[in-house]
Amino acid sequence: MGAVLGTLLFVMGAGFVAEAIYHPIEDNGPGYALPEPEATHGGAQAEAEPEVPLGVLLASADASKGANSVKKCQSCHNFGEGEPNKQGPHLYDVVGRLEGSVDGFAYSDALLAHNAAGDVWSYENLNAFLTKPSEYAPGTKMNFAGIRTPEERANILAYLQTLSGTPVAFPEPVAVEAEAAPAADDHAATGEAGHDAPAPAPAEAAPAAEAPAPAPAAVIETPETTATETPVEGTPTTTAQ
Repeated sequence: MGAVLGTLLFVMGAGFVAEAIYHPIEDNGPGYALPEPEATHGGAQAEAEPEVPLGVLLASADASKGANSVKKCQSCHNFGEGEPNKQGPHLYDVVGRLEGSVDGFAYSDALLAHNAAGDVWSYENLNAFLTKPSEYAPGTKMNFAGIRTPEERANILAYLQTLSGTPVAFPEPVAVEAEAAPAADDHAATGEAGHDAPAPAPAEAAPAAEAPAPAPAAVIETPETTATETPVEGTPTTTAQ
């Protein structure tokens, strides 16, 4: 019993000594403060860059890259003409088709609601669905997280355009031109104003150039006055004599 108690006392003592030696010292010594994220007025995070319009993305999309991207979808969808449905409906001629309209396929209530509203699979709707299906059609049976990058979605849409005998044309990239037009008008107006503004300056400067003309006459008169007063300086000498 004495040996056991002695051992326990030794272990406890060693623990106290170790804690005293290796106890961490907090808030003492130099440190490195991590930079905080920049914030705009009101504490909000800096705004993200504006999204590129879909028409602009489709204008430079690559259908061959889209064909490679849809390989991840082939387990649930068929893409060939006349091919049957799989776990999802076939996607041949999908662009411009009424949503939830493939015969023999059991759609979710969300897509049936789109069908009842007359919504069609336009490029904009397809892009929104591919971004996040659960947001476009809450409760959809499609268990797919979505495609994150706009460029990949544009390539897929370019490939889907080819799956039709009468392909639907891409939307025109008018958004960029519409924004550029006012900027060009403002620039033209600024250019005209800047060109006309300096014109009156020479006319106003002309009187200022003529104003200093009388100055030389005043300068010429000063020596004459000084010369007439020179003999007066000899008066003290005459008084001394």
